[in-house]
Amino acid sequence: MIASVPDVADWIDAALQLEASPYRADAERERLGSDLDFYGASVGIVRGTVRDAGRRYPELGHDEVTALSSELWRRPVFERRLAAVVLLQSHARELIGTDLTRIEGFVREGRMPELVDLLAVDVVGPMLRALDRRGRARAELVLDRWARDPDVWLRRAAVLAALRELKAGGIAVDHDRLERRLRSAQDAASIADPALQDAVDRVRATLE
Repeated sequence: MIASVPDVADWIDAALQLEASPYRADAERERLGSDLDFYGASVGIVRGTVRDAGRRYPELGHDEVTALSSELWRRPVFERRLAAVVLLQSHARELIGTDLTRIEGFVREGRMPELVDLLAVDVVGPMLRALDRRGRARAELVLDRWARDPDVWLRRAAVLAALRELKAGGIAVDHDRLERRLRSAQDAASIADPALQDAVDRVRATLE
């Protein structure tokens, strides 16, 4: 029998809670300065749990994977949200342009580099590379819009989305467009924002 998405999410959640550490949870909450709940499972445990879930439930296709990411993200628990990102990361090349709507919601709610940067660099970046020409053109328009958005984390994601491809040689990166996106992201800020400037600096360092 094929498991339902909530059942898979419950299995992942239970596996994460088995590795719970109150000490680690308190330390991570303080380190990240977040109001999310924390189980205290390590990043390695989260990644291993998602990998094990993929082996246990190999029948999950695109629709189930994206729905599962939303089910995991729904509860404000850091490890669940990280698992949602890792899940998308492991299926990034199967994602389609319309999945950017779901990812945008995650970025707006993520509001920390530990979630937003993974979404931008390790999910959106590989997804862009896998899209056909028309699909990529449409996705790039979405990122252009993100770069102009008042939300600094969405602008950060728009800037960082090209980072992995740039580091790989950047053959498919439209450098003129990227420069415009960098300027748009900075112009959209009412005041200088360290989170955004850090992303811009990382990208510009790769361009040089």
